[in-house]
Amino acid sequence: MFLRFLKFTSSLLLAGGVAAAGVGATYVTKWTRELPDYRQLDNLSLGAETRVYARDGSPMGTLIPKIGEQAISRTLVRLDEISPFMTAALIANEDRRFFEHYGLDPYGIGRQLRRVAQGEDVQGGSTLTNQLIKNTLLLDEYKQARTPDRKIKEWLLSVQVERAFTKDEILRDYLNAIYWGDGGPVELYGIYSAAQAYFRKTPKQLDLAESAYLTVLVPSPNRYFDYKAMRPLMKVLFTRMVEDKWITQAQADAAWKEKLQPRGWQVTYDAQGNVTSAKLVDRSAKELKAVTTTRYPHFMGQVEQELVRRFGREKVYGSGGLRVYTSLDPKIQNAVETASREATGMPPGTTLGAVIIDPYSAEVLGMIGQKIVPGKPLPDWNNAAQGQRQIGSTIKPLLYTTALSTGLDQTHREDDKPITFPCESCKGGVYKPQNFEGHTTYRSMTIREALDRSLNLVTVRLADRIGLQTFFNKLRELGVPPNDGTGLAAALGAVETTPVKMAAAYAPFVNGGLYRAPRYISRVTTARGEVLYDAANDLTKPKRVWTPQIAFLGLDMIHGVVNDLTAPQGGLAWPAKFGDWEIAGKTGTSNGPKDFWFVGTTPLYTGAVWVGKQQGGEMPRTGYYSGLVNAPIWRRMMEIVHAGKTPTAFTQPPGITYAEAPDQGWLPGVKVAMLDPNFKTSTTAIEEDAAPPVVYREADWTPGQADPRTTVVSLDRTTGRLATEFTPPENIVPRRIAIEDLPAYAPDPDPAPLSDEKPDPQAVKAIRAPSTAPAPNSKGEDAP
Repeated sequence: MFLRFLKFTSSLLLAGGVAAAGVGATYVTKWTRELPDYRQLDNLSLGAETRVYARDGSPMGTLIPKIGEQAISRTLVRLDEISPFMTAALIANEDRRFFEHYGLDPYGIGRQLRRVAQGEDVQGGSTLTNQLIKNTLLLDEYKQARTPDRKIKEWLLSVQVERAFTKDEILRDYLNAIYWGDGGPVELYGIYSAAQAYFRKTPKQLDLAESAYLTVLVPSPNRYFDYKAMRPLMKVLFTRMVEDKWITQAQADAAWKEKLQPRGWQVTYDAQGNVTSAKLVDRSAKELKAVTTTRYPHFMGQVEQELVRRFGREKVYGSGGLRVYTSLDPKIQNAVETASREATGMPPGTTLGAVIIDPYSAEVLGMIGQKIVPGKPLPDWNNAAQGQRQIGSTIKPLLYTTALSTGLDQTHREDDKPITFPCESCKGGVYKPQNFEGHTTYRSMTIREALDRSLNLVTVRLADRIGLQTFFNKLRELGVPPNDGTGLAAALGAVETTPVKMAAAYAPFVNGGLYRAPRYISRVTTARGEVLYDAANDLTKPKRVWTPQIAFLGLDMIHGVVNDLTAPQGGLAWPAKFGDWEIAGKTGTSNGPKDFWFVGTTPLYTGAVWVGKQQGGEMPRTGYYSGLVNAPIWRRMMEIVHAGKTPTAFTQPPGITYAEAPDQGWLPGVKVAMLDPNFKTSTTAIEEDAAPPVVYREADWTPGQADPRTTVVSLDRTTGRLATEFTPPENIVPRRIAIEDLPAYAPDPDPAPLSDEKPDPQAVKAIRAPSTAPAPNSKGEDAP
């Protein structure tokens, strides 16, 4: 093929002169070695749109591709989806001998070689095939630069492409690749975007006049801004089309007299089709949106981020586009949006962020990042997933459960009395936490009651008792790491994160102690159906942060926050209750107050609601409390989601018993969950009265001829993974598995059984002054 090309060009080199022949002889071998693979056109990276779907298969919209950082609008279309007038006009204007040559126009090449030999700039004379190569295979290398080196490579590649692809395929790819100007937030690439931008039509709907207009824009899209100057070029094109027998003279005359109105222009014509006036009244009229969807824009933004993180920009915005199936449930999304729309009683000037996740998979099922105001556009910023806000007392259940994991129980007592801690960065050199509005009971109380009342003094004492390092390690495991330099104030909420991450941090309470990072995507394929990702086959295992028993004890505590105290006694979260469903959760308020929170769960769903000012700033100090602002919003979205479902209870693991809460005068009728002292646990508990496990041994059966593709391994029957030195002997069973499947059976990175965490050795005492200085401006107090 290459020799054929040399024979073809030899006569052109002779016509161009000895100098041109010298250039070709010297560099042709070098150029050939450097050519990109022309077969890439089979998977042409045209930046096709990535289509996104909800979990029920309904379309959510598309993600606009990008070239570099610039968003572009380009939708791939087939040749039969384009008006015949458009293809005819393009060929007549750009490459009249398109169906006669093999990618190289002898007349044009002759002119180019003469210019190369004379050291002049290379310009003009390109075939459609040359232009396709320039705008695709050589785009990244030369960035449209006109150089002899690029031109020779264009010619070499054009011969290869013409031999491998049909004329229809080349024409289709060209129409999908060509640049058609600035579309505002996006750049216009391809005939679909051009038809949409300039006429709000599909390529199939373009008539002759519109096709001629778009064709005249191809060499210079800036011609859009001077309609009178480009109008004569359309007449020249009509003449060419008649000469080449694409159209009749009658069709040309009718198209010329059509009163064409490109978007943004007001044009008047006389009876003969001549322009009498032309005024550009709206330069932005031809602009297209960067994301072609109005459905769930906040969720779509997170999907886009996860796609880029997982696959890279080129895979997301190129390679013919992707098909993305997400975790979003339209019914649950509707519930979240309804709660946002109906939210009343919010402080003046505030907005919100709300989310619902599946606590058993961490799939994000519904999300809204702003207060929806009917008749007003939804702001782009997503407070549910982007806004880092101080979480206030919603952090306390994480601390209290960590304390339970060190061996304490809900009846453990701490003093609700003033206390100070050394703090170099604090005023007066001491950190002096306070309860909300300074209320102090001056008595010793159980931590169950202290959490019900969200008392800061008890909380700080408890954090100091178990040790900050123990607590901070647990926060990192739960995806809400403390801020650098934060001390005891972290126990009161001086930690910043998002509602999505807080919901994920509460999910282990209800799912038996397993943490999973929030997930938006369930499955991703290419446009051809090749599976790139499937969550069902994801070998990433959840991290066990609590034993099932400790997780349930923590759940029982936040269940008490909602249910122990009714409104007259000062309950914080009772407004979250609805129907006969079991509810557990915690309110939170940051210092100021600047942030209101409620994070809670039912046996089916976990959700979080944040309320505050978009740009930050304090809210009124009286009249508004997180329990009265956020809890009703949370209740509204959850009661919609649970409508028609039969109420169920939280799943209680074995090894739990109940005892009457001490101080019945303060917690009348309350029973607290406790660890059964007679219950023995391993990594996964087995009831003592269960039937003895069946022990399978390799010798119990005859496998016949050994299969070299398999091996026998020892599995932990309670986890389904390879046994480790920590696996109880009674749980070990032999299994024959395929060698290629071994990675799926890898044990947890930290295989030690989750016995109760131990407090810092230096922290086991009554109360001591901490060595870590707390942040001085974050109390994390709650409303009474």
